[in-house]
Amino acid sequence: MLCVSLPGAMMRTGVLGLSSMATPILTPNLKNCGRYDFDGRGGCWSGYGKEKRGHAMSTTTGNAAAKKMRLNISPLASSALAESRNSSRANFYKEVLEAARDKFTREISFQSKDKDISLAKALLYVAAEDEAFLAFNREIDICSVNNERRDTSMLYDAKGWDSVEAMPMAEKNINEWLAELDAIAKEVEAELVSRDIGCHLAEVLEAVNKVLFESRSFRRSPVIVDSKCSYLHSALSSGWASAILLSVIYIEVCRRLNLTIVGARVGEEFLIWPPTGNPEELFKVTSGHSLFGVVNGKCVEDPRSKASDINSNSLLGLDIATNRDIIGIALANLIRLYWKRASRANHGLMLTSPLRSVLKSEEKFNKDGSSSDMPLLRPQELRLAIMASERLLILQPHNWSLRRDYGMLLYYKREYEAAVQELSICMAFAPEEEAEVLEPFVEKLHLMRLETSWKTLGQKGRLTIP
Repeated sequence: MLCVSLPGAMMRTGVLGLSSMATPILTPNLKNCGRYDFDGRGGCWSGYGKEKRGHAMSTTTGNAAAKKMRLNISPLASSALAESRNSSRANFYKEVLEAARDKFTREISFQSKDKDISLAKALLYVAAEDEAFLAFNREIDICSVNNERRDTSMLYDAKGWDSVEAMPMAEKNINEWLAELDAIAKEVEAELVSRDIGCHLAEVLEAVNKVLFESRSFRRSPVIVDSKCSYLHSALSSGWASAILLSVIYIEVCRRLNLTIVGARVGEEFLIWPPTGNPEELFKVTSGHSLFGVVNGKCVEDPRSKASDINSNSLLGLDIATNRDIIGIALANLIRLYWKRASRANHGLMLTSPLRSVLKSEEKFNKDGSSSDMPLLRPQELRLAIMASERLLILQPHNWSLRRDYGMLLYYKREYEAAVQELSICMAFAPEEEAEVLEPFVEKLHLMRLETSWKTLGQKGRLTIP
């Protein structure tokens, strides 16, 4: 019988080597942008260096003096003060965005062995970046409202934090959410002590299952339609999680108990189990369920799921997912979620739809000389999908299909120059038949980019002569 070592005790556990993948660190390139042009991939927001931080702090310091002069401040000056204060808050979020992407990149970079990557930290950095992006947009909206109303009644003080770890998400910061996983592991230890039993594999798994699925009431969401199921902090807060995030929580809790848990993708599901030389014990049915079934939910009993076909023999033939693979699956889920939201008004629209109908698109483009047939998408959700795609490319920079999808997202965002660049790179890695499909579409994008530049220069869709 395999034994498991809990902290402070001498026991045995199975060890599985996880492969690592070398990935380059992508350094953000900051530049200015507008309300919805904020770009999480490598910049596209106005630089905010140390010298600007000093200016923001001096603005905050001057708030007390400004209050004394409020009766003598003109409406225009009052509006400027409101904008300055809200801009200070926005600058905090912009710094958090940069820090979150940088720390995510460092966590999964080639400098880290795959086994040393913290799934929890990496996914909390993902959540922090997206939360900061949404908060940044809210601050810009508040700033605009204050400016329109010329009213100081909506003023807020600048945040008292300036690091990604300190930013609250669902009332807790990153360190506190990591501590929440520690607390769950402590509850499992207490459950084992209360039972007065040994630390054999079956007992430990039963204790983990009791704490997660009974005491904490965690549930697997069968369909990803809510962002609360797609971010680690939201899953820990609400108890509802996608299959991959519930697996991450299980893996992280067991890691704190010195129990190794591995996983693999099976169809649309992600299954987890402890590596053991006797997998038959995972499939022994007691009280109507096996340990494997309890850990992975009802999907293993659903005849429509490929997971229902897994047994002790086929389990050994599955490809074990690395930590980078698991993070990649979570990011791919975010892309699908936000693309579905962004394209809600265009039923059935897929990222690759323009590629399948490229000939018709070219005929229409050449006929009316415009790109007015571009579908209308929700800009905020589209940007979140782009940000998830950028992080996924950091994990797998040579995956041509991921780069194609990223280029298509940029196309829908009307960032034609960047889309041409990414799709051109994609053509160099893609199979020949895929490159042949991409080539005419990239040529079309060249024309659309030129058309856009003409409109920008001429303001009325034509070139003007000085």
